[in-house]
Amino acid sequence: MAQTPYFYTWTAQKGVKPMEVVGGQGAFFDTDDGSRWLDMGSLSYQANLGHQHPDVIAAVQAQAAELCMTLPNADFPAKRQLAEKLLELAPDGYSKVFFTLGGAEAVENAFKIAKLVTGRQKAISRYRSYHGATMGALTLTGDYRRPPLEPGIPGVIHAMPAYPERCFADCVLGECTGACSSHISQILDYEGPGSVAAVIVEPIVGANGALIPPDGYLPALREACDKHGTLLIFDEVLTGFGRTGKWFAFEHFDAVPDMITLAKGLTAGMAPLGAVLVHERVAKHFDENFLYAGLTNYAHPLGCAAAVASLKVYEKENLIEASAKLGEILLEGVKDIRSDHRKLVPFVRGKGLFAAIEIEIDSDDSFWKRLQSELDAQYVFVHLKPRIKTLLIAPPLVITEEQLKTGIQRIAAAIKAALG
Repeated sequence: MAQTPYFYTWTAQKGVKPMEVVGGQGAFFDTDDGSRWLDMGSLSYQANLGHQHPDVIAAVQAQAAELCMTLPNADFPAKRQLAEKLLELAPDGYSKVFFTLGGAEAVENAFKIAKLVTGRQKAISRYRSYHGATMGALTLTGDYRRPPLEPGIPGVIHAMPAYPERCFADCVLGECTGACSSHISQILDYEGPGSVAAVIVEPIVGANGALIPPDGYLPALREACDKHGTLLIFDEVLTGFGRTGKWFAFEHFDAVPDMITLAKGLTAGMAPLGAVLVHERVAKHFDENFLYAGLTNYAHPLGCAAAVASLKVYEKENLIEASAKLGEILLEGVKDIRSDHRKLVPFVRGKGLFAAIEIEIDSDDSFWKRLQSELDAQYVFVHLKPRIKTLLIAPPLVITEEQLKTGIQRIAAAIKAALG
């Protein structure tokens, strides 16, 4: 294959064998060799509405014909409709939306807002997290992508994750002592009163393993942040818009943040857009104080149109409810895979159409290469994470029950073949 004139992301460039995706429909995408792949990963977790959804395509085309660009501070119908709808979906008390072009920028601006409102410089995030690839968001990130680019921005402290299956405090699974819930509270105490602007967490960890916290974890974070006057930010970039069976993952738990970052499913990947939802107790600061934040393509018309249309599709096709219902089938499916390989599959878990299979194999990457080959032979796309020994499943919310069961069967067959 001839060398391409562009970089491939998150990889060494030599020997890359990319897919050439040429189209798709529903839960399937097509490649240039005539193959049709069952998308059990929603591409980069953004294709919540599957591929080429006609309603969103039509909305973007109509918006392009009417108004394809404008000033950052200009008003237009799709911008107002989208903001009003997002605030309707948010918990009570939310009053403003800050638009961005993606998830990393949403995280960057949420942190900037927190610093402006509190006058503080520090933030707490967690290991086993991903918040984006821009420098601030990457510094907040707690996985392998951060260290090569350090030192990053100053003032970021990483806490241990809420990971019940492998608790840092050695809690027995199902017998949580609350150690993870008090961990960040203790860090806030040690850092000193009035020093931490924000705590940012994924309510359910996304690309680092679909980690589901104990029920009391997020409420404990809310209490700790209130005690210290620290703002709480929930990163819903991956888990938002039905991925876990509710509009937002935090709705599974009894806690409301001060800000929510969004992207991916906001437009179902069919146009670039992100957003920060901001509670009134934070937003009111900027009634009299200058907001040092903005982007040239803030609330881009094509992104807003795609998002308005996507939100309508979620509701019209009852996809949030579908995710919860089909999630039960997905969870049973991964449990069946574990029952077939108990010695090598210690843990599985899932919420909605988001599930993880941990495969406890030696550090040699030959198994993961075999597994990738077997999945490719089945024409099923999922996310393999050899660094954390995990396979992640996140199909489009438009997937049918039959397609989902087919995908689970293909994944099970690939794992069996790879294990030999």
